[in-house]
Amino acid sequence: MSLTELIAALLSAMGVWLTARRNMACWPFSLLAALLYGWVFFKAHLYADACLQAVFCGCLIYGWWCWIRDGAQGDDTLHIRPLSGRGLLFGLLSGALGGGLWAFCLARFTDDPTPMADAFLSSYSLVAQIWAARRHTISWACWIVIDTAYVAMFINRTLYPTAALYAIFVGLAVHGLFKWQRASQE
Repeated sequence: MSLTELIAALLSAMGVWLTARRNMACWPFSLLAALLYGWVFFKAHLYADACLQAVFCGCLIYGWWCWIRDGAQGDDTLHIRPLSGRGLLFGLLSGALGGGLWAFCLARFTDDPTPMADAFLSSYSLVAQIWAARRHTISWACWIVIDTAYVAMFINRTLYPTAALYAIFVGLAVHGLFKWQRASQE
């Protein structure tokens, strides 16, 4: 465990907790955590996850902009939006295609010890992050599945603080799912 990993874990937990509360402060916490985790994952040879953190930075900036834009329209409440069946299918197929292509590249060109898991979890994390930026409740269900699988992968890579963080993320995702479901009914 490194100090960088510990700080990234704490910042990331705060970011997810604030996201579940639909608090705008979630974005800078999550952005800093993504930058730090990019380094942690690179050092652990989890290249898909390291690259994912760079992509997350872009997604986080996009999400921050979306929330600012929607909040700037005079409504302090950030409303939850439903995801269409077409959007769901597109997201799931995009995750599968991206994961497959990324797994092929990782297996062929890197020393990533778990290219399939690394690639598919990274690909679906991107889908879930975009859905969260657009405030789709299903993003939380996606995170529950993804984070549960990440716990096992991080234990396997001896990233114990990160594995513990992702176990906490599972609980936070359940909390976020219930909060956003409740908010969508208001």
